[in-house]
Amino acid sequence: MSQSAYIKLVKGSEDQELTLEHIQGTLLRYQEQTAKTGEQLGWDYAGAAFPYTIESSGDERWFYLKGINVHYKHMIIGPGMAQSVAGEQVPCIQVVLPDEATHGDKAKANELCRYMAKSLAAELTMFNGRTIYYNPRK
Repeated sequence: MSQSAYIKLVKGSEDQELTLEHIQGTLLRYQEQTAKTGEQLGWDYAGAAFPYTIESSGDERWFYLKGINVHYKHMIIGPGMAQSVAGEQVPCIQVVLPDEATHGDKAKANELCRYMAKSLAAELTMFNGRTIYYNPRK
């Protein structure tokens, strides 16, 4: 059975709207940062930290990450709406792990979700249902 995680843009988040280009831009920034870390360390950290290619679905509502080695298959990412912990309908990024996803996909999806939620100052509902708050709460 597929699993989903939600990165929700709640009050206090950096942005209040999402597009596919914005989400892809966040992933490209992650790739750039890991590449720079790899340069400093002297090895291909970017390939280990982001072992995917960003593939278009032909649909304007989502895209998927396709694994570049046998340890990673794919995951689906797209914008949507979800209910926050406070009970409001808010924009979100939904990350879906299909039935064929590997343990490596789940580990990378958790890592990418935490990165995106932190960079957007968002509320993250993980695959196991737990919530992590990266947004300022008062």
